[in-house]
Amino acid sequence: GSYTFLETWNIGVILLFTVMATAFVGYVLPWGQMSFWGATVITNLLSAIPYIGTNLVEWIWGGFSVDKATLTRFFAFHFILPFIIAALAMVHL
Repeated sequence: GSYTFLETWNIGVILLFTVMATAFVGYVLPWGQMSFWGATVITNLLSAIPYIGTNLVEWIWGGFSVDKATLTRFFAFHFILPFIIAALAMVHL
């Protein structure tokens, strides 16, 4: 099966997570109540990562809570991630 090509498989999994991240930050961009609480809940899941979780969440938020800095960062991620996806897709193929 195609799963025997380990590099292709790993890049495909990275592509999956990158596309999911792009969809998530795009969901947050309208900045309504659902977007705000979606950003709060999903980014708080990262705080469960041992040792670096809380620092990672604060870096993503741009502070100690979901705020305007978070929206600016998510817009930047939403702009940059499609280029990363395109590059990964070329490597994947």
